[in-house]
Amino acid sequence: MKAAADASAVLLRLSGLSKRFGGLQAISDVSLDLPAGQITTLVGPNGAGKTTLFNMITGHLAPTAGAVYLHGQPLAGMAPWQIARRGVGRTFQDLRLFTHMSVLENVTTVIERGSWLWQPRADRARIDAVLRETGLWDKRHERAADLAYAERKFLSLARIMAGDASLWLLDEPASGLDPRSFARFVALLRDYAARGITICIIEHNLDLVTQLSDRLAFLDQGRLLACGDPAAILKDPQLAAIYFGERA
Repeated sequence: MKAAADASAVLLRLSGLSKRFGGLQAISDVSLDLPAGQITTLVGPNGAGKTTLFNMITGHLAPTAGAVYLHGQPLAGMAPWQIARRGVGRTFQDLRLFTHMSVLENVTTVIERGSWLWQPRADRARIDAVLRETGLWDKRHERAADLAYAERKFLSLARIMAGDASLWLLDEPASGLDPRSFARFVALLRDYAARGITICIIEHNLDLVTQLSDRLAFLDQGRLLACGDPAAILKDPQLAAIYFGERA
């Protein structure tokens, strides 16, 4: 996939990032750049440290060592809501929707002015467009709790799309999608990356990895073992053995 943005521009930089939980070294000296307008996928076996990296980027965990830079500015000491306001959007494996609110209300919550009666027309137009893109327009007045699983996944993504985030962190966003929903999901991410959105995905679905990724970052036991061309990394027999649990 060819990204529209200048690949030399780094939106997010992880520099020597480490995280220790007591006697457990969860992340060890990880340095990784996320180029603007590209899709980078984090892969590796369970427990490799992928979600821990997301938690440090978003301020939910403080690094033991190292730093995170967004647009060249350090994020150290910022609360998750402050980092979100600087343009970092995130989805979670457990979705974290407002289940008793409508689809429209769920998406509206990401726009701070959305709770007020004088919400600008531009915001409503953007929300309406996102609901149509994600196939949720006809469900906009239904409760999130009443949606099918795939629809909830798209609602989680719609909340990111409606905001002003320039960086999307998506944690296993395609898990459980049927083939038709999967195709729509791939098309959406390709379209937004072409618009200049920087996307980082944690994903175990190798079909999605191969179809979407501009770059692949392979993690194992908290260490970054490889980063670069997805095809080359996926063909590496040693990395494949680690990924499929066949290490010596």
